[in-house]
Amino acid sequence: MKIYTKTGDKGTTSLVGGARVAKTHVRLEAYGTLDELNAHLGLLSTCLSDAADVADVRKMQNLLFVAGTLLATEEESPCWDKLPHVTDADVAHIEQLIDALQESLPPLRAFVLPGGTRASAQAHVCRTVCRRAERRVLAMAEAGIRVEEQIIALLNRMSDYLFVLSRKTNHLADCDEIFYNNACD
Repeated sequence: MKIYTKTGDKGTTSLVGGARVAKTHVRLEAYGTLDELNAHLGLLSTCLSDAADVADVRKMQNLLFVAGTLLATEEESPCWDKLPHVTDADVAHIEQLIDALQESLPPLRAFVLPGGTRASAQAHVCRTVCRRAERRVLAMAEAGIRVEEQIIALLNRMSDYLFVLSRKTNHLADCDEIFYNNACD
């Protein structure tokens, strides 16, 4: 398989199913940001020491791939019904992960600043890219392109999970969290 096809040299690309759109299209901005998040999650997984956390992040990477494929496919495409979809159960699973992580952490005392361990800082990078991905997907929906509600819920929960995971990684490393200090006081 050739990596370069030269078909995008004029600023367009193919969606799943063959339709061509501009590389600046809102749809590409959405699934491209999911791809960026997936790459950041891959880096995060190399920083984690808990095998269960690595497995959870890998599951989220796979869900992002599913979501990205759906965003890259027009609903009218003949392959739409054959594609895997993000489910309510996928979203509920992330909620369960969040709840389990929360139980092992001390209550929040203030706003947390990104930092501490490398894993924690990378989880925060993932969280912020995830929030941007959510905004891009919402912009896609606002442009009148159908977006399954489970994809939006997935991104919303995933950013919450990444925040809690950032706290857990600092906690496991016995690294103090960095709290916001209002220097204006």
